[in-house]
Amino acid sequence: MALIVWRKAFEIGIEAVDHEHRELIDLINQLHERLGQGATRETVADFLGEIHASISAHFALEERIMRELEYDEYADHKEDHETLLDDIRDIMDAFEEGSYAEFEAELGEQLETWFGGHFRTKDARLHTFLHDRGM
Repeated sequence: MALIVWRKAFEIGIEAVDHEHRELIDLINQLHERLGQGATRETVADFLGEIHASISAHFALEERIMRELEYDEYADHKEDHETLLDDIRDIMDAFEEGSYAEFEAELGEQLETWFGGHFRTKDARLHTFLHDRGM
């Protein structure tokens, strides 16, 4: 079962950003599935690194677009991005130091909460901003 189920409501209306949103959710769901199948520590560490790199690249794209459009809530949106990147680094550190079972439960909860909340608030606001500009 997928950790995060893609919904049309997650789209902001920019094809490249929406495509990357889907890819990130797929990547997170793959990690979640592999955890449930007893993935090795090395596999999990590799997935976490890939998730962190993919999210960093995605945020750079999204932030560039927001700057170009002079998005009025850019600073707040960017701060939320930085929080998630910090959280993922913390998750990676905790994984290296802690119990595998605790990690699996914590990872799923944190990522679903963050992505669900970010899509419903920050990205929904960006979608409205873009829609109001005819995009």
